[in-house]
Amino acid sequence: MAYQQMAYVYDKLMSEAPYEAWINFTVEAINRSGKQVKHIADLGCGTGEITTKLAKQGYVMTGVDFSTDMLAYAEHKASERNVSVQWLHQDLKELAGLTDLDVAISYCDVINYITDEQDIKQVFARVADSLMIGGLFMFDVHALQHVENNYVNQTFADVTDDASYIWFCSEGDQPGEMFHELTFFALDGDHYARFDEYHHQRTYSINFYKKLLEATGFENIKIYADFSLKEQNVNEQSERIFFIAEKRS
Repeated sequence: MAYQQMAYVYDKLMSEAPYEAWINFTVEAINRSGKQVKHIADLGCGTGEITTKLAKQGYVMTGVDFSTDMLAYAEHKASERNVSVQWLHQDLKELAGLTDLDVAISYCDVINYITDEQDIKQVFARVADSLMIGGLFMFDVHALQHVENNYVNQTFADVTDDASYIWFCSEGDQPGEMFHELTFFALDGDHYARFDEYHHQRTYSINFYKKLLEATGFENIKIYADFSLKEQNVNEQSERIFFIAEKRS
């Protein structure tokens, strides 16, 4: 299946994702920081939905992703929306060429796809290298308890006229680890094309991420839940944990 169709299916099935909530969280966090923010990198940008929306708000955006298919579709989307974005094809573990960023963001499960502790540490270190002193790193992950209670060993499905999926989520050997078997069906002319994907994710405890951030050059680490910037709002029902960390001098 051509990249346009694959990316289109992704966008179609993600149409109800809370993109505006991610945008609002980012802008409000920037405003509260009191920092002058111009250049933002969206790490793991996918089809560029968040990237282009922030570009529309006047930020100088760079979108980074390992999938050339997603980047090609993201570039097409940016052109349609008449915004200028720099697109980079890179593995976040090898992130390079970005310097003096004001903010780096990474949302929608991206960090959960980096399952090895040393790899996460390497990504955090690369992000720190890309930020200016005092620059902000904002990312989110699945809450550990949410994964264990609501994802592992569950089956999910969605059906529309032109795209559908079946998603089996199985438990891994480690806490917070899960494997996704996904089967997609997408309307391709007068028939439906099928393609399958296999994904591996893992989430860790809040303290785990906090210690890695501190070890890789970050300070003033703030932790929130479920798109809210209300302090001390993390609890047992939290689904998505947000981190905001500042690069120390």
